[in-house]
Amino acid sequence: MDDTDDAETTPQAALDAAFAATPREWFLPPEAQREAGEDRPVHLREGQTCSQPTTVHQMLSLLAVPRGARVLDVGSGSGWTTALLAQLVGEGGRVDGVEVRPALVAQGQANLERAHLPWARIHQAPPATLGLPDGAPYDRILVSASAGRLPASLIDQLADDGRMVVPIGTTMTIIERTGGHIRTRHAGQYRFVPLLDPEASLGE
Repeated sequence: MDDTDDAETTPQAALDAAFAATPREWFLPPEAQREAGEDRPVHLREGQTCSQPTTVHQMLSLLAVPRGARVLDVGSGSGWTTALLAQLVGEGGRVDGVEVRPALVAQGQANLERAHLPWARIHQAPPATLGLPDGAPYDRILVSASAGRLPASLIDQLADDGRMVVPIGTTMTIIERTGGHIRTRHAGQYRFVPLLDPEASLGE
């Protein structure tokens, strides 16, 4: 059962404008661009996917992205969600995408540059690190891969009054940090590729 009825969301008009300004085909390999209009995940190189548009729309709505926010996009892939977030925060904001796979980092950054979004950037994930601690704190964190558990290091990177949207297992989860207190709510069932979590590999 979902428990998000009282959650603030990103305005629909802002989402519509962001999606209109950020065509999905710009962020797909040439051989996959014909699939851009299909409402399903599309395979990228490196064994990853560009998420289903309705799922991305729902996650961005749940994230309640304000103008001027500092946002971390974990698992940025080809840069589509990073670019959508950049449209939502506007030039006064900042978006840091972080990606493990070097080929996708290069592809995603090139895609952002073609989209003329200089306040957004995709970074190579630091070794044995989840997220981008050097850029923290973040007002919003989006995780586009399925975590096996609540990612403690990402909560540490969340600003006070911040919000994170992350799939934990198959459950979309909203995490809010207020005055040092953490509130967790659920928002439906989804499938994602697994999050590469160095915390889990260290057995923490």
